[in-house]
Amino acid sequence: MTQSNKTIQQKIGELDELVAWFDSDEFTLEIALDKFKAAEKLAEEIDQDLQALKNEITVVKQRFDGE
Repeated sequence: MTQSNKTIQQKIGELDELVAWFDSDEFTLEIALDKFKAAEKLAEEIDQDLQALKNEITVVKQRFDGE
């Protein structure tokens, strides 16, 4: 997983909050780029975490199938 100690669920929650901000009354164009970059980074971390989990599951499955 990535360097963050947050779970995938926590990261998805943060991403949901960032996405919701774009629909909120607090939306301002000046802040939007920073929020977008943060959301993009979080989405990349989630993708990396999911890929790592997929790889671990594949290894475990191969071990299980081999026994």
